[in-house]
Parts: sequence; structure tokens; C-alpha cells
Amino acid sequence: MVLTWIDYLVIGGYLLAITVFGSQFARFQKTTRDYFLTGRSVPWWAICFTIVATETSTLTFIGVPAMAYAGNMTFLQLVFGYVIGRVLVSLLFIPAYFRGELFTSYELLQRRFGPRVKNLSAFIFLVTRALADGIRLFATALVISVVTHVPVTWAVIVLGTAMIIYTVRGGASAVIWTDVVQLFVYIAGALVVFVSLLALIPGGWHEVLHTGSAAGKFRVFDLRVTLSQPYTLWAGVIGGIALTLSTHGTDQFLVQRLLAARSAREASRGLVLSGVVVLLQFVLFLVIGIMLFTYYQQVPLPRTLARNDELLPTFIVTALSHGAAGFIVAAIVAAALSPSINAMAATTVNDFYAKYFRRDADEQRLMRVSRTWTIIWGVVQIAVAVGAQWMQRSVLDAGLAVLSYASGSVLGAFLLGTLAPAATEAATFAGMLAGLAVMTLVWARTTIAFTWYVFIGAATTVAVAWLAHAKTRLSQPAHDRV
Repeated sequence: MVLTWIDYLVIGGYLLAITVFGSQFARFQKTTRDYFLTGRSVPWWAICFTIVATETSTLTFIGVPAMAYAGNMTFLQLVFGYVIGRVLVSLLFIPAYFRGELFTSYELLQRRFGPRVKNLSAFIFLVTRALADGIRLFATALVISVVTHVPVTWAVIVLGTAMIIYTVRGGASAVIWTDVVQLFVYIAGALVVFVSLLALIPGGWHEVLHTGSAAGKFRVFDLRVTLSQPYTLWAGVIGGIALTLSTHGTDQFLVQRLLAARSAREASRGLVLSGVVVLLQFVLFLVIGIMLFTYYQQVPLPRTLARNDELLPTFIVTALSHGAAGFIVAAIVAAALSPSINAMAATTVNDFYAKYFRRDADEQRLMRVSRTWTIIWGVVQIAVAVGAQWMQRSVLDAGLAVLSYASGSVLGAFLLGTLAPAATEAATFAGMLAGLAVMTLVWARTTIAFTWYVFIGAATTVAVAWLAHAKTRLSQPAHDRV
């Protein structure tokens, strides 16, 4: 089956509708506080939904079912760490973010340590987020290409342009409230896939349980003690906690959502509840992967797949009815269009431009520069997505690995700033550089799984900073030591 005009109408209509919807928030964007923080007006339930939508992407929609299809449900061990990590973020970081008027998470490091630590952390965010979300955009374009036969490059350009338009016009308000809408769209899309598979598999749910159990697909726990496997209990829980502390506690992309809440209490409530929603969501996507495995034991794949990430898109175009296929593609697009370019512009403008280039800039100039940098970062992500076509590894693993590579150093700095009052800027900066150096060696020379990256980077940063501080104290005269 190929998509018909009905499917294209659904896909195009959705893209147009979400672009128009997001653009409607333009009239509320009077100041940079509105543009980046929505005037801190978002209720806790919307914080919950936007966090779930933000961390969910096409990588989740196509990558997680592909993971269960090829393996099992051990990915859930990482999600258990995600849930625990959220509780720790609400206890460690959120109270500090709501003391004073912060636009970005990195301003907290400026207050605690000074410019060097803050600048390095902000720079790491901009680079890793551009790469990770470029891969995320590519994953969506890959789906569009598989189902429509439009070249990936053109799909990237169309999706990226829509993302830029509504983000530039509507700011953080557009991003957050379109997230809320799109959460329900892509969950509805996943449920349509679930119900369709259940109807197409002879024997229904009983057959899914039988086939999946016989193949070991429902296995959740892997108790092996090894650093090379990404989804063991130890890597999942420890790595999941560290990754969540990093992404939800220090990364401006998600911290911006928390800063948009009405209060610290509402931010914490939305964040913790999002953990429950994310756990249920990943269970759904993994089960869909097992159902696809069961289905393709009885129905041969219509073509040879270049990668397992093409599995769900192939099912959509070959097994679903017209209209339903278009809706699922629209749902996959919905999972992708939670752009980080507003958060990246916030970091660029507040952490660099307003502090080093135009300290006297008025609100009108800051708004103009903010929109310009939103466009620039959108173009950068489009370029990364175009280049990602030649990437060999799973898009889900690649996206998580890029985020994890340098995030540990930033997390280490935040932990030192929050929990170690004696830590100095020089010691912390040295620890961050050491963390990056160690992670470069881990990335290039070892087979350690990416789920350990943030933990290793953070632990190295904290350890080296502590040693540097201790060495400095020992070199001081005894009467000068505190």
C-alpha cells in the first residue's frame, strides 16, 4: 500500500494546524521574560505534559518498539532510573532555581562559581543539544521518507521550517502548549497502532503473550555486572538517575519548562508526575515492539530493512488503512516537534550576548536578537539532521549517547555548587575539564555503554574538583585554612 491523498491531507493538515496554533502565541511575546519563560504562568499539569512531550521524540516512537522487536523490555531498567532521578531533581535543584529571577539554568552556576564554569556548561549544552536534536529531526524525516518516498533531505527541510516558524513567533509559550496538544496526538497514534496490531494478529493478545514469552521478549531485568551492556539493572538505575539529574536538573531544554511554572511546588509536582506518565508510555511502546515481532512471525516483511528503525514506518504503510496511516505519521511528527531552539536562544542571549556583547541592550533589541538566534539554531539542527543520514548506529542510542557524552561534567558542576559549599571556581573548572577528557577516552577507547557516560563524567568532575581543592588548601599556610 502507498499513502493516498487522504493520508497526505491528514499529515499536511496537522503540520499546518500546529504551526498556526503555535504562532497564535506571538501576541503575548512582549519581553524576553515572556519569550523564554511564558511569564511563569504554566500550571503543574501542563508542566507534566510538556516534560513528557519534550523528552519523547521520534527516537522513542520508532526506536523503542524496534528495540523490543530485536531484543526485550530491559530498556525499562533505564526508565526506573528516570523516575528516581526526577524525585532527586525536585529536592536538589528546583528550590535553587526559584530563588531569584533566572532565565537559564547556567545563571545559577554564574552566581555560585563565576563565568568560567557557567560559560563552559552553557557551551556544552549548545553543542550537544544541537547534535542530539538534529538526530531527533533526522529520525522524523526518516519516517516521512519511508512512508512517502520523499528524500530525507527535503523532509528535514519541511519539518525544520515548520519548527522554526512557530517557535520564532510564539516563543516558549508556543513550544509548551503545542507540547501539551502533541502529547495527546502521539499517544493516540500509539494506541491506534496497538489496536490495529491486536486486530491483525491471529489469536490476538493471547498469541502476543505466547510468542513474546517463548522468545524472551517480556524480560525486564538483566542482573549481569558488566559495563559494556547499556540495559542492565545497574546501568539502567544508576545511569538513568544520572542522566535524569543531568537532563531534567541542568539542561536548559528541560529546565526552561520548570522555570515557566507558577512556583517551585508546581514545578516539582509536574516533574514527579511526569515520571509515572513516562514509565507507562515506555511500557506501551515496548509492548508495541513485541506485537510487531509477533505479527512478523506470521506475515513476512514486505522488504528488507536497512535498519530496525524502519520497522514501524514499514508496518504503517503496508498494513494500516488509508487515513489511519496518515494519522500515525502525523503522530510521529507530533513526537518530534518539541523544539529546543528557544531554549538554545535563551542560553545564547542571556549567558553570552547580554553579558559580553551588549550589556546595555534594551528589551526591543533583546527580542530581535532572541528571534534571530532561534532561527540560527534551527538552521544548525537542520544541517545536523541532513548529515545524520550517513550515521550507522541506532538513532535512539545515538541520540542518548550524544546527550550523555559531555553532560556528566555539567552535572558534576551543579552537584558541587549545590552540595559542596567549599568548592571553588578553579577546582570545579578543573574537574569539568578532567571529566571531558576522561569521557573522550571512554568514548574512543572503551566499550563502556553510553548509559554509564553521565555517571562517569560527573564522578570524575566531582573527584578531581575535590582533589584540586584539597591540594590548594594543603598548599596554604596553616593559619589561612578554613
